[in-house]
Amino acid sequence: MKGIVYPAANVFFVAQSEDPAAIKPDPKPSASPNLLTSTFGKWEAVENSALAMAESASLLTAAGRKCSNGADAPVQNADWGRFVVELREAGLTAYKAAQSKDQDKVLAAAEDVTTACSHCHARYRGRDRCK
Repeated sequence: MKGIVYPAANVFFVAQSEDPAAIKPDPKPSASPNLLTSTFGKWEAVENSALAMAESASLLTAAGRKCSNGADAPVQNADWGRFVVELREAGLTAYKAAQSKDQDKVLAAAEDVTTACSHCHARYRGRDRCK
């Protein structure tokens, strides 16, 4: 979550209010920690971030997966599986929106991403994380 989904979602969410095409590249794009200003920046960063969200769904179901509190991820729970599918679908919707380079489509897709994240967070985030 913290290493892939969270940063990828943040890159995607920037495109709701800022045109990625207008973001200036870093003077050293190959060393930029900001994906939007890196070598693969602008709209390509938004597309890549949406794909990262979609593909991270596979990691969330991998055997032996641990949560940040060290507990086993509840991959056997039916709701976990539904939330993972919802994240994958939201990521793919986000990818199509990013490919269009249309901020209105990104805004609509961002709602799907937010909804997918919220469903899982309502159940598994906080004190009861991964129990």
